[in-house]
Amino acid sequence: MSRRAVVIGAGLAGMLAAAALSTAVDEVIVLDRDDLPDGPEHRRGLPQGRHAHLLMAGGLAAMEDLVPGGSVRERLLAVGAREVSLSSGMLALTPDGWLRRWRRPGPSMIACSRALLDWAVRSAVLAGTRTEIRKARALELLGTARRVHGVRAATAAGDTDVEADLVVDASGRGSRVVTWLAGIGVSGLRERTVDAGLVNATRVYRMPKGAERFPLTVVQADPYTSRPGRSGMVLPIEGGRWMVSLAGTRGGEPPADPDGFLRYTLDLPDPLVGRLISGAEPLTDVHISRSTRNVRRYPEKAPHWPEGFVVLGDALAAFNPAYGQGMSVAALGARVLARELRRSGPDAPGLARRVQRGAARSVDMAWAVAVGQDVRYPGAVGGAPGPADRLVTAYTRRMMKAATGSYDAARAVWDLMSLRAGPARLLHPATVLATLAGSPLPPSARPPLTESERKVVRALDRTGR
Repeated sequence: MSRRAVVIGAGLAGMLAAAALSTAVDEVIVLDRDDLPDGPEHRRGLPQGRHAHLLMAGGLAAMEDLVPGGSVRERLLAVGAREVSLSSGMLALTPDGWLRRWRRPGPSMIACSRALLDWAVRSAVLAGTRTEIRKARALELLGTARRVHGVRAATAAGDTDVEADLVVDASGRGSRVVTWLAGIGVSGLRERTVDAGLVNATRVYRMPKGAERFPLTVVQADPYTSRPGRSGMVLPIEGGRWMVSLAGTRGGEPPADPDGFLRYTLDLPDPLVGRLISGAEPLTDVHISRSTRNVRRYPEKAPHWPEGFVVLGDALAAFNPAYGQGMSVAALGARVLARELRRSGPDAPGLARRVQRGAARSVDMAWAVAVGQDVRYPGAVGGAPGPADRLVTAYTRRMMKAATGSYDAARAVWDLMSLRAGPARLLHPATVLATLAGSPLPPSARPPLTESERKVVRALDRTGR
């Protein structure tokens, strides 16, 4: 008998879910209300799409397992994405000082526009699987509290019922999953929101001649000062461009006007971002987004969960994008789905619950990082740090301080931020020893630039600083 799966949402999480499902069913139908572009172009339904995104090593590894047709990494690099080594290819100012750059190995991340990544994954999944995208808006789930068996969708031709053996909600931050579940008699889905009031502002520049290999540069926000968090990043992307993204929490929001945008970069804890872009040619206006709340749903803890229904991606957990982990968490969740389908098939009792429990483990570390910092900013909504939070924060901050000059501590930070390891990495003996020992080197007061990189900064700087 032919088996069908339906995915709600054709974003990154949805296409990765389709790839996972395609190995276990005969047909995958993806429903999305947007007209999807044929190439790497921005689309309306992705409010964060114009801002900086980083594909971490853990997420890339999951995508390599899921996406058919060859290496995702090689496909992205071939169309202009950059591979950035966390050990040597990044300039990062943390609240505890500049991270040193090491001539020793470390994980890499992929830097490109979100539009390029989405297009590369979508085209590979459509070419390599039995997946069809239909323009439609999901209205409600079909089924009962015991089992979901499809989706009612609105199309240009009218409402239609799409029957399925398995339904995946990957509809993103705007998911109506609570309403959909209520419609079939399921309640008790816990949600938590933590909102630091963060605003993103992004402008794209032409990469100046001679700066083609300049490192990814980030000045991080400081959650420990009782002041609004302010950060900035210069991200190399395809097409010989710099994507410059600023972020500020409530009371420290970046402005939308070009002059204010530059002033904001110069008022960061270090003016390096502003010095770089002051002599670069802007290619776009400043784009603003306020869709940045941390929102987590807990289907794995629901008293009852219907068979045949799974929630993944931002519909499961959406993060403040400043931490760069949302895409990787979505990929890890889709890999859990693929693993459970391989183990037992799409009809196995308890499949949906097992997927939700496995996906929750993928969320835990990223959620702890994002929420543990965001609750500290002035005016944050969604709770205050408790005793356990303060203990974890004290330890992780000591680890970050050690990472400014300790390779072993830095490796632990890279593994955690790259989602190559879970919370247990915090208590690995080598991590604990490095954290307790602290940095053997004094903190660096200046960015760890090479002489050729200093020349680039001097050539671009129009600020007089």
